[in-house]
Amino acid sequence: MMTDAPDIRPDRRRLLQGAAVAIAAPFLNLGNHALFAATPTRTYSTRAVDLVKKATVIDMLAPITISDDLSILAKPISDAWRADFKRSGVTAMHNAVGIGGPHAAEEVASFIAAWSGFCGRNTDLFSLVGTVADIDRAKRDGKIAVIMGVQDSDHFLKPDDVKNFYLMGQRVSQLTYNSQNLIGSGSTDRVDGGISEFGASIVKAMNDTGMLVDVSHSGDRTTLDAVALSAKPIAFTHSNCRSISGHVRAKTDEAIKALGARGGVMGITNVRMFVTSQEPTTIDNVIDHIDHVAKLIGVDHVGIGSDQDLYGYDNLSAAQTKALQANYNGKYGFRAKSDADDTSHPQRIYDITEGLIRRGYSDANITAILGGNFHRLLAGTWI
Repeated sequence: MMTDAPDIRPDRRRLLQGAAVAIAAPFLNLGNHALFAATPTRTYSTRAVDLVKKATVIDMLAPITISDDLSILAKPISDAWRADFKRSGVTAMHNAVGIGGPHAAEEVASFIAAWSGFCGRNTDLFSLVGTVADIDRAKRDGKIAVIMGVQDSDHFLKPDDVKNFYLMGQRVSQLTYNSQNLIGSGSTDRVDGGISEFGASIVKAMNDTGMLVDVSHSGDRTTLDAVALSAKPIAFTHSNCRSISGHVRAKTDEAIKALGARGGVMGITNVRMFVTSQEPTTIDNVIDHIDHVAKLIGVDHVGIGSDQDLYGYDNLSAAQTKALQANYNGKYGFRAKSDADDTSHPQRIYDITEGLIRRGYSDANITAILGGNFHRLLAGTWI
């Protein structure tokens, strides 16, 4: 492992990227159809293209890569990868992975340092985020704004650590991953005791510091406690609706209503087993979750949290997929494919936009879902 790369254990969600990508040609807008010359079979309506171009698109869970081959940190970014970022339509991505355990503080510090350095060496493409003004600037400059986050909070050993990691660049922290920590319980724990006294002090420190509280992987009781304890609205950055999929990692209607009542926002993922328990699993099934949240708590409280990098999980080899799935509780219920159909590619935000158009959403509501709602939440949270 390289000296400047994060020291991340293999039992976390780091995967080898198995997809080879072609260099994209310039974006073309052809009358009633919009397409990239590199992918001529993918055509999009002019309305969808214009909406993505207009919107500040925020994907609230989209790692720069899900690869654990961190040698990429020291290499120039390839023309192919650069072009795929450019044609993704995404303005801001939440770069976060799950890091827990006894060495979490050191590993998170390494993670933030390594990826901040990577972005700093590729400033023609990436822009690091401290406030929402940085997201707005990235939109104007045609760059990808990178929000540094962590999908666990094991690295907070005391409340003061929240400010220390904020100063390093962290802007979002998920209270728990799938399992119990000192703060609360995870979604696959057998028993959920809610947020501990220590956890309550961490939530307060996050509010005081201006770091967004996320409970996407947290258990039901812990989720409700976080919503109630936080003085500021919180997020389910990447989750789905349990009333639709029945999955333990998805959120109950009770939790979604509580989130909306306090002004929070829920990002919808494209992870197959979280979307539906049946086949096929398509973009339309993903839109079902957006519809459900919009009807339950209002369109101003739903957004995108794909839980994928540009290429998704289904571009992995069989061996890589097996290695990934071995690290998760059996309750996850992995299937033959991990991504909803037609989301394992860089342009999926256009497919989601087309899905919203088919459902009859207005332009204003589509731009809110694509990023406006998370923009508002982040503006009210970050200091």
